[in-house]
Amino acid sequence: MRTLGFDNDKYLQLQSERIKERLSHYGKLYMEFGGKLFDDFHASRVLPGFMPDSKLQMLLQLKDEAELIIAISSNDIINKVRGDLGIPYDQDVLRLIDAFRSVNLSVNSVVLTQYTQNTDVDGFIDLLVKLNIKVYKHYNIKGYPSNVEFIVSEEGFGKNEYVETTKDLVVVTAPGPGSGKMAVCLSQLYHENKRGIKAGYAKFETFPIWNLPLKHPVNLAYEAATADLNDVNMIDPFHLEAYNTLAVNYNRDVEVFPILDAIFTKIWGQSPYKSPTDMGVNMIGYCITDNEIVVKAAEQEIIRRFYSAKCRYLRHPHLDESEVFKIELLFKQANISVENRPVVKAALDKAEQTGMPATALQLEDGTIITGKTSSLLGASAALLLNALKYLAGIPDKQPIISPSIIEPLQHLKIDHFGNSNPRLHTDEVLVALAICAVTSPSAELAMNQISKLKDCEMHSSVLLANVD
Repeated sequence: MRTLGFDNDKYLQLQSERIKERLSHYGKLYMEFGGKLFDDFHASRVLPGFMPDSKLQMLLQLKDEAELIIAISSNDIINKVRGDLGIPYDQDVLRLIDAFRSVNLSVNSVVLTQYTQNTDVDGFIDLLVKLNIKVYKHYNIKGYPSNVEFIVSEEGFGKNEYVETTKDLVVVTAPGPGSGKMAVCLSQLYHENKRGIKAGYAKFETFPIWNLPLKHPVNLAYEAATADLNDVNMIDPFHLEAYNTLAVNYNRDVEVFPILDAIFTKIWGQSPYKSPTDMGVNMIGYCITDNEIVVKAAEQEIIRRFYSAKCRYLRHPHLDESEVFKIELLFKQANISVENRPVVKAALDKAEQTGMPATALQLEDGTIITGKTSSLLGASAALLLNALKYLAGIPDKQPIISPSIIEPLQHLKIDHFGNSNPRLHTDEVLVALAICAVTSPSAELAMNQISKLKDCEMHSSVLLANVD
């Protein structure tokens, strides 16, 4: 069982209570929701015990009071893809709607921010309308966000379409960063105020964790994860001045706060917040139960992000290598190196010993399993079988997939699909294992170990094919 350093149940309770408390100050609250509402695997890696859908589960506790607006920039419809899922932002909007509705969360509408007339954008609007999803257009505002007088006027926010909402808590989320969530919230505050409703604003961001030290590995791991966005963690100077208390925020919120403060004052007559940290409602830092476990997990994440960035650069040499360099700088701040990741050295040593591509996996008990490319299997497929055999107590030299199964698969790949590589990939070796498990007790025993590989750490000496 994975060693935990985070209390997920406590988090669900504290976070929902905190949001209810903020809502109690207003008749209606617009909450900008940063990060992923579900599938938050970064958070689950750096905070062992955090469930990837925790934020969704927390919202479900508030579902009677909440509805969702999904913001997407018109520019992103044309040219942006989610890096983790490999799908365009417009498809991700549809995925989010289906996911929210499947758990009975109310989706109010989609807001197209920075709207400009475009065939792709208007085609997406037509699709949403056919699916009976309400769509609103928000426009580019000259001088945003600096020209406060113009922004908070009929020619600024006033030109945006007002989103009709019915619930007290309106969660504004998006498929990714830069979608215009904050602008949607501010525009709604302006329109609500015109209608005599003093709606509130809150910001929910998982990272950086405001009540952890600036250079805590969890906060550094967030910098590693957002190195491509040029986000930098910093002490919130407004919070320090107002309360003489250290709080961590990130550069974009700190830089924009004076403007937000002016916008709030312009809309409401005075601003309710003295710092960007004040705007937040994040309680995640209060739910860490074992700092040592969390620190080690975050250090692993920083190194993992370094190799992910390096792989992207190697695959796309035209990209700027600055992301790699930025994460290397974080190594010094966290006082770590790639040597802190045991699977890295194991994979590289295996590759050097054999002269072949190699992989390494660290099991829950700390055991390192390796695999190398052979005439039958790719390095990842070999590693998978070796790990399953170890967990099942099957001798290393005992085959668990019959050659009579592997050979027809290779024949299919080469002679029928024209593939020049006869070696089996991970998906193919799993199919072969499942077939053998019907008649082979050893193969069945090995297959039953698959769930034990969850959350294990792995490294490859070479770039992996997408299927692996």
